[in-house]
Amino acid sequence: MMATCQETSPQRPVDLLRFATAGSVDDGKSTLIGRLLYDAKAIFADQLAAVEATSRSRGDDYTNLALLTDGLRAEREQGITIDVAYRYFATPQRKFIVADTPGHVQYTRNMVTGASTADLALILLDARKGVLEQSRRHAFLCSLLRVPHMVLCVNKMDLVDYSQEVFDRVVGDFSAFVAELDVPSLVMIPISALHGDNLVDQSGNMPWYEGPTLLHHLEHVAVASDHNLVDVRFPVQCVIRPQSTSASDYRGYAGQIASGILKAGDEVMVLPSGFTTTIKRIEAGGSEVPEAYPPMSVTIHLTDEIDVGRGDMICRPDGAPIVAHNIEAMICWMDEYRPLKVGARYAIKHTTRSVRAVASDLRYCLNVNTLHRDASAIQLSLNEIGRVRLRTAAPLLADEYRCNRTTGGFIVIDEGTNRTVGAGMIIGLS
Repeated sequence: MMATCQETSPQRPVDLLRFATAGSVDDGKSTLIGRLLYDAKAIFADQLAAVEATSRSRGDDYTNLALLTDGLRAEREQGITIDVAYRYFATPQRKFIVADTPGHVQYTRNMVTGASTADLALILLDARKGVLEQSRRHAFLCSLLRVPHMVLCVNKMDLVDYSQEVFDRVVGDFSAFVAELDVPSLVMIPISALHGDNLVDQSGNMPWYEGPTLLHHLEHVAVASDHNLVDVRFPVQCVIRPQSTSASDYRGYAGQIASGILKAGDEVMVLPSGFTTTIKRIEAGGSEVPEAYPPMSVTIHLTDEIDVGRGDMICRPDGAPIVAHNIEAMICWMDEYRPLKVGARYAIKHTTRSVRAVASDLRYCLNVNTLHRDASAIQLSLNEIGRVRLRTAAPLLADEYRCNRTTGGFIVIDEGTNRTVGAGMIIGLS
């Protein structure tokens, strides 16, 4: 059975934007997010007071808004970002979840974690330094993770006298690099995170820039069409059975819509059994809804009593995912103790299904700085990315990652320690 891959989909309302920051060390990612939160009036008075007190204790002569996201004690002491810091804020136009990811090369795995669910990647560059190796690395990773939208923020424009010439030079260098990548949407904005230029309000220091401010772009970037609303994928998370003797007794199947649109009366197929039936009704939050689309969490009631359990997939008969034992995937290795080696056995967590797998081949290790493929590599170490072939003990119901980020992605688990040791993006199935 072959899966389809739709490039366009019908529109559905989306009032939430997930975005991740990325860039080199000291480019100002945490300061940018702190300034956005401050200017958008998304922080409490006691939070601001705590940041002001910490800034004074550090000897800063200004309120260091980067401390709003550097939540770990070690981060505050060193002035760097180590872990992925998630922050939530809202404006009248949209709600936001922002992942402030580390800039250091040894925390590449953290950056992959933060960007894996993002609708938009916000890449920061220091206007004085231009495009650095780490900036290219993060742009490539965002492309590999197929983040639909990218924003280049050329920061610290105040330190180059708000020069249009400097901005144009940095933009030219970055554009030349991303021309080799798959970046569907790219917007470039000159900013000063420290002073708030072009973040919320248009900067009077750069009259030559006529584009949107960062917040305006974040509020209005269209992400509804980024979801695949054609190929129905509903991984069953659990079976709802009230165990009641009344007439209201039923069997429902709960989970999150990965892609596609489901309505009552639709004909569907359950995999891996292959049985077909129709949808009787759909519930969300205890109430019946006319339709379900990603990323809604719903309970689906089927017309016929068929065997459906956790890990099964509900889809359309004419647009099913691929049922495969052999997987080709790009894997980012996250284990600092044991590298990935050919012949090693792991557990694969894919949607709501878990299977055992063996790494049958390592095709190459990819240098994310030069994009060079090292076919002589015999293992993947911490933060390395490579093309790996896996053989699973039970079939996966999957799509290629380019078609569906949910059913095309998986995590690798060490069965002995139960640690997550890798994240994979499927590029081939058989």
